[in-house]
Amino acid sequence: MLAAVLQPLQQRFSAAQHPSVLVGLAEPDDAAVYRLNDSQAIVATVDFFTPVVDDAYAYGAIAAANALSDVYAMGGEVLFALNIAALPDDLPAEIVSDILRGGADKVAEAGAAIIGGHTIKDKEPKYGLCVIGLIHPDAVTAKGGARPGDVLVLTKPIGAGVVTTALKRDLAQPEHVAAAIASMSRLNRAAARVAVAFHPRGGTDITGFGLLGHALEMASQAGVEFVFRFSEIPLLPGAAEYAQEWIFPGGASTNKAAAEAHVHFDDAIPEWQRMLLYDPETSGGLLLPIAAAHAAEFVAAMRRQGEDAWIVGEVHAADEGRIVVRK
Repeated sequence: MLAAVLQPLQQRFSAAQHPSVLVGLAEPDDAAVYRLNDSQAIVATVDFFTPVVDDAYAYGAIAAANALSDVYAMGGEVLFALNIAALPDDLPAEIVSDILRGGADKVAEAGAAIIGGHTIKDKEPKYGLCVIGLIHPDAVTAKGGARPGDVLVLTKPIGAGVVTTALKRDLAQPEHVAAAIASMSRLNRAAARVAVAFHPRGGTDITGFGLLGHALEMASQAGVEFVFRFSEIPLLPGAAEYAQEWIFPGGASTNKAAAEAHVHFDDAIPEWQRMLLYDPETSGGLLLPIAAAHAAEFVAAMRRQGEDAWIVGEVHAADEGRIVVRK
């Protein structure tokens, strides 16, 4: 569906006509990249969504962290952001203020500023950012850079979708919600900065397509096989419990339908674990293919910065992009 919608744009704006576009519609990625000169390129992205938690401030912070993450996934630094909001007329002013304050605090934490934006009226609240960043043209970590022999490193646990779905159904434990909010609100800035020193082959952030959906995008663009070990994949507190109770958002089934033809699971992996890897994440971590010789050093460097990282798999040669999940 998405490819069909984008096809007219791909035909209208070709790479030959726009040589300064380093990353664009030809190979969809986390953000667009436009070369300014030999040492500078602009990274641009936009993202917004409806509330995923009840707390207005936390919602604003999560939405902002999620939008900023696309710049970090490309290896860039944020310059500034613009607010994007669609808000009901009858939404109390203090709630609107809390949403915008949550977003503003995250942008400030990123060392950037919100310098404008646009708001419209809508029946359901929606908030996010248009984000502009900067990167060296030779340092872009596009999705398709993984090579056989690389190790796959993940920088946040997964399971935000099942935890927030449990919250919407009044089934979530407060401590599980708090842990999910803390994870979703955490910027990927530190992870991206540490990664620069280890020259990742590529990367992406794990969001709405789930771990397997985004991993498949990477594997397909690189023409390789990603092999994950489920036992090494970190889960948010409560995620396994809710998954076993089959508390999944509708997007998990959508993600499964889109990717399952290219995913092979060991027979010993139960269905709830399989579905958890399709769980739509909100403001998840970075998935980075790093040379095997440096992967453990990267994890250690992350932990020295107070950040987590886990080695969750490896990259194998293949005749086409695919995913294997082992116990």
